[in-house]
Amino acid sequence: MMKLNRPRWSPLLWQITLLCAVLLFHNPLVHGNDEISTESQPAEDAEQYETPKVDPKRMYFAEHFDDLFGENAIEKRWVKSQAKKDDAADEVAKYDGEWAVEQPQRPILSNDYGLVLKSKAKHAAIASHLLLNRPFVFEDKPLVVQYEVNLQEGQECGGSYIKLLSVGDGTKDLKHFHDKTPYTIMFGPDKCGNDVKLHFIFRHVNPINGTITEKHCNKQKDRLDDPFKDKRPHLYQLIIRPDNTYTIRVDHKTVNEGSLLTNFTPAVNPSAEIDDPEDRKPENWDDREKIPDPEARKPDDWNEDEPAQIPDPKATKPAGWLDDVEEMVPDSSAVKPADWDNDMDGEWEPPLIPNPMCEKAVGCGLWKAPMVANPNYKGKWRPPLIANINYQGKWAPRKIPNPDFFEDLTPFRMTPISAVGIELWSMSNDILFDNIVICDDESVADEWAAQTFDLKVKTLDRQAQTLWDRTMRYINYKPGYWGAYFVYCSIPLIAYIWFLWSRRDKEETFVSRVLKYCNNNPWMWAVLIVVVGLPVALMIYFMCFSKGDTKAEIGRKKKNDDYPVAENEQDGLAGAGEADDDGRSSKTKLNAAATGSSGSRSASSAGEAYPEDEDEHDGDEAEDDEEEDEGQEEDAQEMAAAEEEASSSDVPVDSKSSEGGEGLKKRRAQLH
Repeated sequence: MMKLNRPRWSPLLWQITLLCAVLLFHNPLVHGNDEISTESQPAEDAEQYETPKVDPKRMYFAEHFDDLFGENAIEKRWVKSQAKKDDAADEVAKYDGEWAVEQPQRPILSNDYGLVLKSKAKHAAIASHLLLNRPFVFEDKPLVVQYEVNLQEGQECGGSYIKLLSVGDGTKDLKHFHDKTPYTIMFGPDKCGNDVKLHFIFRHVNPINGTITEKHCNKQKDRLDDPFKDKRPHLYQLIIRPDNTYTIRVDHKTVNEGSLLTNFTPAVNPSAEIDDPEDRKPENWDDREKIPDPEARKPDDWNEDEPAQIPDPKATKPAGWLDDVEEMVPDSSAVKPADWDNDMDGEWEPPLIPNPMCEKAVGCGLWKAPMVANPNYKGKWRPPLIANINYQGKWAPRKIPNPDFFEDLTPFRMTPISAVGIELWSMSNDILFDNIVICDDESVADEWAAQTFDLKVKTLDRQAQTLWDRTMRYINYKPGYWGAYFVYCSIPLIAYIWFLWSRRDKEETFVSRVLKYCNNNPWMWAVLIVVVGLPVALMIYFMCFSKGDTKAEIGRKKKNDDYPVAENEQDGLAGAGEADDDGRSSKTKLNAAATGSSGSRSASSAGEAYPEDEDEHDGDEAEDDEEEDEGQEEDAQEMAAAEEEASSSDVPVDSKSSEGGEGLKKRRAQLH
């Protein structure tokens, strides 16, 4: 048997396979010269999430659910409805939807809980009074409503909105909360099929007769499809101001804004005039703009009987056409069923099948010429239209003053709010609500979002730096896509193996046949790489490079890892180093100087503290450190102690700064 040559393509194939495996299962991604090391990527639980504090002086309502995860603990602040719907059958009228306080299916922050609707296709309602039972009164301060929603199973038909319940007898006992309970505002997302909405509805009270009408906000320009399918938390915010303007934001982005007076249907203020209901159109009123020409006559050669299509006169029957052969013939192999009753079912006849003789011939049966357009066809004759000299215009009833007219220039002054309610019917379960806030100051809501939602987004974005999370996010966490992708990649591989197996030689092994065929036909390697590698390359491209300016994002994250010391604070740090007798500055003083009076460090302030030429400063600092290390080789132990003491502080020292340099030299001198 001929000895096989060593395959020329095998090393390249192994390299490509190894590279794909490294890219797929290795968490850190490399973008150009920027690499995210595992040390700079803390674990999910390392976010140090702290439950935000509720301040009744600044908030009318605030709910984080973090302390309500115990059994029946939710009843401390929330009331589950025990009511029934009036217009529904008894078996579906109950509000028996299940609520639970639990962590998300995909935990993001440690010890972060939310209110979850566990059931689907059931009516569910739950509500809670405002803090200290202090109602929100629409006077001279804006209303700010904010909350999070995570559709953990997606959404096909159902809502995830909230209701701000009105002050009154209907909201005193929240156990009777139902769909007819008076509310002031309904706000939040809703979807059924292809109809996607972001509700903002307020109930307006007629100042004349006291009737209440729902006013629906006009739709935003852009569709909001992602929140219903990406299975991520989203932040919804509504701001209504005393000047009757409103703003709706989703994830801090403005999606809709306008005025309560002009952007709602029906309008807040009715028309000053209406159509007279008693006015009737006169019988002799002629509102025809054009009429048939009464003097027109049908031409003598106009034939209305001509058909629209006729057989093609130029067509001829093809040669070999079998005129005497039927297109369908009885199936000779058919057998009369045993339970066939001629008296009840009639005379049995075998079913018809296409005539096998017609398959070999040009055609069979009665030949007919194809139909073509009839050049003589004109259709039914109609006289041409001319202008109507008696045209009186379009009739409309006369206008009269509207007896119900009023002008409300301050629709902002709505019915006061006393409670927050969630009343839903959804075909999806595991809808998670979290961090509901009602206040009259946008900064309070933004501060709450910075401690909750913004922290979640930051964590998710960091997790998305790994190829695995990018892939899972792109395929929307649906394992079915993996099965489809596996089948797609397996088809050419199975076909290729079957092809080789069909050409098997008993004197050769399977592996030798594969190598032999690939050596003799190197193009087969290219075919396999294109068929299998193309979808892999596309997936890697979408996962790794779908976001814009990834390198800039990585650089920003690196900058936020270390909080810099402001120049005007370094004098205090140096002085703190001199004050201690043992030559080591107090860690408490360093932390106090770094955090300032507020005692907090935000990512935004950290970003502002960095100058634009920080990269150059970092390089200079590295060079200075190397020179200092070389100059202190004779006393390595004392230098190590100094570096250990400096690293114990939370504040990095800028060696390029003159003040910081002097402080560092004094500290080292004290160690000697």
